[in-house]
Amino acid sequence: MGNHNLRAAIGKLQDEFPTLGFVYHDIPVGGRIEKMYKWPGPEDEDILITVHKSSGVQELFHRHDFFYFNYTYRGQYESLSYKYDHKITIRENELYAGQPFAGHALFVHDNQETIIFGVLIKRDTFFHSFLPMLSTSSSLFRFFIDPATDHYSEEFIHFKVENNCTVRTLLEMMVIEYAFRKEDTQDILKPLVLAFLMQITRRYSSVYLDSSGQRLSERIVHYMSEHMDTVTLKELALRFSYHPNYISTLMRRETGKTFSEILLELRMDRAVTLLKCTTLPIDEISSMLGYSNSSNFHKAFREYYHCSPRAYVHSTLLNTSA
Repeated sequence: MGNHNLRAAIGKLQDEFPTLGFVYHDIPVGGRIEKMYKWPGPEDEDILITVHKSSGVQELFHRHDFFYFNYTYRGQYESLSYKYDHKITIRENELYAGQPFAGHALFVHDNQETIIFGVLIKRDTFFHSFLPMLSTSSSLFRFFIDPATDHYSEEFIHFKVENNCTVRTLLEMMVIEYAFRKEDTQDILKPLVLAFLMQITRRYSSVYLDSSGQRLSERIVHYMSEHMDTVTLKELALRFSYHPNYISTLMRRETGKTFSEILLELRMDRAVTLLKCTTLPIDEISSMLGYSNSSNFHKAFREYYHCSPRAYVHSTLLNTSA
């Protein structure tokens, strides 16, 4: 990445940052009024790349109505969660990301200069443009999908990004592209953001998921949850170096369910979450879950829940509001 172009891009986006719409809005949350940042960029943009340079600021506790992924390019800062009883330090080369509606307050010490790269994504854009490509990764699926229910959560992810990691390179590319944006910049950013999110998912899994202490059956179920759109018994046998008959016997003995029953359960659980939490069409959901067509999905769903997908969601919403 050219140092001159990157420095110029960082400087340009730093100068633009104060002009963005980071304004506190009052919103009702559980009988009280809280502060929220609404989408601070142009309405015709779905992705916003920011560079924030701070030399000492204490934010009010606030929430967002968008996804944000903050990378500490230089320095460090602290993030305080709700009630200010939980504080974490985000250091240089570390990523801190929050769900829509999750709350925090950023604090930079006065004697430090901190530069933060931000990747901001509109909530609906995330669900329609990126979630279908990320949904097979169960490790972060709940983090990505929970905000669609409008729950006010404290969920965040936080980990170090290695200096030679692809994540850093992708961030630098996005900073340069957005700083010198053209008519097709939003189209250019989408594949870069998708690659960025996929790298985050991979990195998150390597940092937080350790399967060394798991039983074989648990590892198999986890693998199935990550590949439910394509997984077969034959594939599991090749993956884990066991005969298919052995895996079938093991799964029934340790889980009380067959391979097909486990796969159906995983798919139906994911289907309900997608139906309740997104506006994705049935055809797209069925494809994400590995069904060849929506008719097969409808049939499987009806046999499992004894009602149609939409009827299930409708009844759930009625019970929630009752």
